[in-house]
Amino acid sequence: MQCFPSLVLALSSLLGALALLQLSLYVRVPSRYGKHEERLCRPRGRLPARCAWFLQELPSFLVPAVLLALRSPPRLEPLGCRLLCCLFCWHYFYRTFIYPFFTRGRPFPLQLLFFGTLFCIYNGFLQGYYLIYCAEYPNDWCTDIRFASGLLLFLLGMGINIHSDLLLRQLRKPGEFTYKIPQGGLFTYVSGANYFGEIVEWFGFAIATWSLPAFAFAFFTLCCIGPRAYHHHRYYLKTFTDYPKSRKALIPFVF
Repeated sequence: MQCFPSLVLALSSLLGALALLQLSLYVRVPSRYGKHEERLCRPRGRLPARCAWFLQELPSFLVPAVLLALRSPPRLEPLGCRLLCCLFCWHYFYRTFIYPFFTRGRPFPLQLLFFGTLFCIYNGFLQGYYLIYCAEYPNDWCTDIRFASGLLLFLLGMGINIHSDLLLRQLRKPGEFTYKIPQGGLFTYVSGANYFGEIVEWFGFAIATWSLPAFAFAFFTLCCIGPRAYHHHRYYLKTFTDYPKSRKALIPFVF
């Protein structure tokens, strides 16, 4: 398979446009799943959360893995391939094979599952195709400040994301679907600590890889889950009279 820069540019631009569309759709009204289902029309078809998250996230791990397998040897020689495996695929291995089997969320709407799966196929191909077939890095890239700072942000964001997910799971007993006030960790400062961690993580990935597809994906992540953190914050304030007034929605001390 050859690298076609025009294809990378087109797919990245489309991803950026989808990010703006996502922002325009959900900046005022939250997407219809989880705690926001109660205030909106409930979709008819739904899957258990564990099954839905597994099916949705699987393409983001599987598509780059297949692209790597199809590449002529040596498959992991270019730095782009190693970055793909150690960062992108590492995240989605966790999201596919670990996170779904611990989540205690509500049943997931089939409509959102369908579109989420399509996005994961699209983005998995874009990130994998670029890093495997197009990315070129100098021999000393691993000592570059962009790589070092990006990797640090990626690890920090992933750590925040995983720890925040753990704190959210501890709020519920198995089979329980009631919502409570998150406490501890970064939830001390923001309502969407898990979302903040994931946004930091993907901007770190973008800086470490210094690529248009990765920056487009980070921007999409911000436009997709940033508004959801805001709606979560409003939900908590309206639902719990004792919710901490000093807590922000997404960015500690700022927003």
